[in-house]
Amino acid sequence: MIGRRSFLGLAATTPAITSLAAGVQTERIRRIGVLSPFPFADAAPWHEAFRQGLRELGWIEGKNLDIEYRYADRPAELPALAAQLVRLKVEVIVTSATGTPPAKEATQTIPIVMASNADPVAMGMVKTLAEPGGNLTGLSQISSELAGKRLELLKEIVPNLTLVAVMWNPGGRGSTVDWQEMQLPAKSLGLRLHPLEARSASDFDRAFAEANRARVGALAIMPSPLFAGNLRLIADLAVKSRLPTIFNLREFADSGGLASYGPNRANEFYRAATYVDKILRGAKPADLPVEQPTRFDLVINLKTAQALGLTIPRAVLLRADELIQ
Repeated sequence: MIGRRSFLGLAATTPAITSLAAGVQTERIRRIGVLSPFPFADAAPWHEAFRQGLRELGWIEGKNLDIEYRYADRPAELPALAAQLVRLKVEVIVTSATGTPPAKEATQTIPIVMASNADPVAMGMVKTLAEPGGNLTGLSQISSELAGKRLELLKEIVPNLTLVAVMWNPGGRGSTVDWQEMQLPAKSLGLRLHPLEARSASDFDRAFAEANRARVGALAIMPSPLFAGNLRLIADLAVKSRLPTIFNLREFADSGGLASYGPNRANEFYRAATYVDKILRGAKPADLPVEQPTRFDLVINLKTAQALGLTIPRAVLLRADELIQ
């Protein structure tokens, strides 16, 4: 038994104690999904940048955040992986490149954040960059405009360049848009384009053999998970064929490719964390404008240039963000 005074004192403090205990025990863990068209090893540095962005905003895996990762080894796996995330009832799905359309097809209600994507307006994914509408927002690569810039760089690097091979994947919508958008800048630069189709890695040998037969002077590679997942193989084939080659990912130059120019993919994923944070705190995707890249990297592999017998012009070297010796 306890006295009346003790009972009243205990009763007065119990609500506060109960509330405090509830706050500690029932902190809600939010669940999001990441749908990647790239294998784990390729996407790992980008996803770490994404997690860093989340941590800086207060979202910690295992504490108040659970991330469900789904990696596709083949594009055909993406719809099923997107459906898995929908069934898990994640609160946000983070996508990139060719992972975005399957996510969009899988749900019209769960918010989708593009961490890095080809022109979403041209692809019909959003209404406008300023007012995306629907359940999708995020970051655009503006890759169609950059495709022309990569052609310009090739023309600066390769003396008297007139014919450029363009490796593209007809099975990827983003790659197709870029191929179409390259026609005008190529014409203004006085360049003719020779298309090389590749739908799988087994097509690479044939594509390079065709480039050699056509006597092209350089090779531009369109953004595609297929190509991003085979950077070393493509770089080796390019050197073997003595073809100066440029791609959008800096990892291509790291892998032995001659040059890369495009948005910093890790930075794009880092910025995507801000969208996830806003949505988890109540913002609607339709009200969050799609942003464009703020950081672009030009990387030149001087060792590869030497193997190709190329002297990179000083003007290009001065503009490079990094030179790989």
